[in-house]
Amino acid sequence: MKNIFKYTFLTFIFLNIFSCFNDNDDSAIDGTEIKNFVWKAMNAVYLYKSEIIDLSNERFSNDLEFQSFLNSYESPELLFENLIFNRQTVDRFSFISDNYFELEQQLNGITLSNGAEYNFYLIPGTIDQVFGIVKLVHPNSDASAANLTRGTIFNKINGTPLNTSNLSNLLNQNSYSLNIALYDDNETDIVSDDQILETSNLISLNKEAYNENPIFKHLIFNLESSKVGYLMYNGFISEFDSQLNQIFGEFKSENIDNLVLDLRYNSGGSIQTATALASMITGQFIGQIFTKLNYNEDLQSNNSNFNFLDQISGNPINNLNLEKIYILTSNSSASASEMMINSLKSYINVVQIGDKTLGKSQASQLLYDSPNLSRNNVNPNHTYALLPLIAISVNKNDENVPSSGIEPSINVIENPNDYGMIGDFNEPLLNTALMAIQGLNRNSNNFSKESLLIDYNNPKKFTDLMYVD
Repeated sequence: MKNIFKYTFLTFIFLNIFSCFNDNDDSAIDGTEIKNFVWKAMNAVYLYKSEIIDLSNERFSNDLEFQSFLNSYESPELLFENLIFNRQTVDRFSFISDNYFELEQQLNGITLSNGAEYNFYLIPGTIDQVFGIVKLVHPNSDASAANLTRGTIFNKINGTPLNTSNLSNLLNQNSYSLNIALYDDNETDIVSDDQILETSNLISLNKEAYNENPIFKHLIFNLESSKVGYLMYNGFISEFDSQLNQIFGEFKSENIDNLVLDLRYNSGGSIQTATALASMITGQFIGQIFTKLNYNEDLQSNNSNFNFLDQISGNPINNLNLEKIYILTSNSSASASEMMINSLKSYINVVQIGDKTLGKSQASQLLYDSPNLSRNNVNPNHTYALLPLIAISVNKNDENVPSSGIEPSINVIENPNDYGMIGDFNEPLLNTALMAIQGLNRNSNNFSKESLLIDYNNPKKFTDLMYVD
């Protein structure tokens, strides 16, 4: 996991604040020892520390009072939840784990995948019956080898009908078969009379180690009035920065007039990579502030500015000098994707098309029970770790992303009956952008996502992070 704050400075704060608090038992692990770590770590780095009375530096006058407070909670998890600010609307993302080995694997992308990503919806007329739709198939994956395609509907896994209770367990299997179905809209615009029709077709999928390239697709459209570049980019991963810059070199050599940046499935990543991408899109603001990262009141010396760049990995950035960009979003667009929109809009015209974003512009950090909260010299007595929010990004005008998400300029919701193919001219979100570029309007769909799209325990639940390389 990347280091987001300066550990030397953090250690100074950590030791000074807590020199008066001593662990009661240094030889044997108990719940108090873990709770001790939870409170001290949150007190040191939690972004919303000032909002939580129990995290105040003056909250406890002596060690006895501190230990009594810890003992009032039955578990580290309950204590952690008590220290979270506004769980439902602000901090929906901080997390505690009792096994940092598993958490590290998830955060570092060491997970099994069959290469398919899904959205899930309630079957019209039901309150818990579910159908799924394939939203993305990654190249060179088991799903692509099985000829699974975007837009495929299914209503069962291994013959078991999907519902809100069994969905996560069925998806967590390493191997399973999708029971393919069809979406029947009864030739009306009314969602309530739509039906999911079963078929006898099956597609078997197996999870395997997979290294995802976030650059999913790029191409150029030659319209009558302009030349338009299109890029679907699914994660701000620095490993692919050079390839990203090469693609912008292609856009630049082709003299594109407009760019459609597809971030609908991009849930975040590296701030440096996001800054580099913003520099490729623009080019006229080199050296000026792209975004800022602000920490809590005890870590103000760590506040950082990220400026527009003219180089990446020692090579010149291929910039387009655009004054306007079209960005496609969904409620899966989060963290660095939202930072991209929020920070660019203070310089150029950003036309956001699609659905409202998730509403997360905070940065997270994996914290261990050690003298400076790093992996070094970690307490061998337990494997608990925290993943709290520790900083927030704002644009040059100190504006942050609303916790409710960023509303689109043009609202277009993905319709299960018409997902379209990524990169195809007629795919609804892309087509809306292409029509807008030409000054034309596209007929909006009447699908009501708010009533049918459901959330579920996504295997990629920890991908909506923002970090500093």
